[in-house]
Amino acid sequence: MDTATHIVMGIGLGGLATLDPAVSENPAAMQTVMAAVIIGSQAPDFDTILKLKNNAVYIRYHRGPTHSIPAVLLWPFVVAGAIYALSPAVSFLHLWLWTFLAVFLHVFVDIFNAYGTQALSPISKRWIALGVINIFDPLIFFSHIIAFILWRYGAPPGPLFLYLYIGLIFYYIWRISARNKVIQHARQFHPHATHFFISPTFSWYKWHLVIRTKERLHVTEMRNGKLRYLESYPFEPIPSHPVINAARKDENLQAFLSFSPTYRWVVKEMTEGWEVTFIDLRYRSKGYYPFVAVVRLDQDLNITTSYTGWIYSDEALEKKLKQEEKRR
Repeated sequence: MDTATHIVMGIGLGGLATLDPAVSENPAAMQTVMAAVIIGSQAPDFDTILKLKNNAVYIRYHRGPTHSIPAVLLWPFVVAGAIYALSPAVSFLHLWLWTFLAVFLHVFVDIFNAYGTQALSPISKRWIALGVINIFDPLIFFSHIIAFILWRYGAPPGPLFLYLYIGLIFYYIWRISARNKVIQHARQFHPHATHFFISPTFSWYKWHLVIRTKERLHVTEMRNGKLRYLESYPFEPIPSHPVINAARKDENLQAFLSFSPTYRWVVKEMTEGWEVTFIDLRYRSKGYYPFVAVVRLDQDLNITTSYTGWIYSDEALEKKLKQEEKRR
């Protein structure tokens, strides 16, 4: 989920924590637990600092090690331990348990969007991306905002957030059911498809779907139960081509390939050399594919510039490539 949603869920857990007598009976304990759950709800995303190094490192490791099984166990000790050292107003066990719930919930809800996490690492490095909930879901976010307003005007926070989260459980169940129906419907048209890559949108009744068969990659849209084909590309392994082989040595392209499960590539000859572009097909928006990796090479196949990340216009991409070229 996005940062704003993780923040409101952290505050919501702080309200839920008032059901714990060890927390509700001591105002100082409430403040301590609230600080711990808010920080804990953000802790797995502290790897955002990797952006300061470069996008390649960030894409390769974001939602990876910091969302792994060891991290989910370690973050609560780090966060709760630091806060307990500053404010031992509640028992460390209670503080750790609520912090653990905040960290676990962060990682758990992240697996339901199309980006996913490596939540089972180190058991499995596979990205778990269920494609059930958009990375920003208005219902989840604004239901918390409404609950905060009710809390502000006197509603008891414990029962309030308990009912909210029970309601959200049913919401997730409904979205999982809706996702499965979309895939079942698409499978009627492609019974031998090898994979369905599904991405939710802001609309509950519109889904982005990439259907992989043994021969083709079909980029489609499911809206109100109707499957619409947008584009189709041949599905084949990356060829052993001198230009592509040279481009694959670039760290930006390597990061892209470590993350993206479905893509196409374009090799373009330019006046000064070559341009290799890999395009993730999962995130089509208004006819544009914003998640790409681009590598430019000179005539001797030396890499001159490259970039990977989210780009929403050709002008922005060109600006990024020029910035990266100056840094080399």
